[in-house]
Amino acid sequence: MQLLRDAVVLVHIVGFALTFGAWAAEAAARRFRTTRLMDYGLLVSLATGLALAAPWPAGIVLNYPKLGVKLAILVVLSGVVGMSNARQRKRNVSVPRPLFFVIGALSFSAAAIAVLW
Repeated sequence: MQLLRDAVVLVHIVGFALTFGAWAAEAAARRFRTTRLMDYGLLVSLATGLALAAPWPAGIVLNYPKLGVKLAILVVLSGVVGMSNARQRKRNVSVPRPLFFVIGALSFSAAAIAVLW
């Protein structure tokens, strides 16, 4: 059962990598746009994060404040990416730079909390 949990953790990390990697690629190209990969990364992170929040296997101790903070960051990040996607589709313009950098900061902070807390 622990092997299955470790596999879910791996997929959760891949979700972060999709979100942050797509953001970093857009930042490096100076396009300042959100992409479908960011959406997919957020979806993978949410699904696997919820699976990891369940106390399995039996006897595992979870840090609920940490899980709550990470969920709050994910909800805010999803909202920012969603607003940016809507703006791009409607007006066909880039995301404002401060908002674009908030996406990267939130994504990075979720990973930092996971590792450092």
